[in-house]
Amino acid sequence: MRQMRRINRQITDEEKLLRIIEECQVVRIGARDGEGMFIVPVNYGYTYKDGSLKLYIHSAREGRKADLFSGGADVAFEMDQRHQLITGDYTCSYSYAYQSIMGNGHIRLVESKEEKQLGLEKLMAHMAPEHPVRFLDTMIEAVHVYCLDVTSFTGKERTAE
Repeated sequence: MRQMRRINRQITDEEKLLRIIEECQVVRIGARDGEGMFIVPVNYGYTYKDGSLKLYIHSAREGRKADLFSGGADVAFEMDQRHQLITGDYTCSYSYAYQSIMGNGHIRLVESKEEKQLGLEKLMAHMAPEHPVRFLDTMIEAVHVYCLDVTSFTGKERTAE
């Protein structure tokens, strides 16, 4: 992976990277199909173990996203938070504070019922941690669950100073 241009803004602390992943609510996944490039914003759940990050998303069983992701695809992804305008005396001194995660990986359709349920549980734990999780088998069968196996990711931060 190419070195970040503003290396002074790179986040290398694993705990801080995971905190950003935990605090973000939406991941944008970019991919290419026969119609061209597209980006889809989705909610997600995740697992992180021994340096391996997996993002889980769910979807209807049909549509452009389902068509591409069901066959497996190499993708890019991005998530960001803590947005704040930084003002200045001159237009060119304006900027924007943020924290972001960007990366690459391979997305695949989850086939096993066990991993599918795990993915849905992680999604619910991330999006609605205060609510109990209860799935019926018919509900699990009604949706597709995808796992984005992350191959690389970086974090970047611009503070309001």
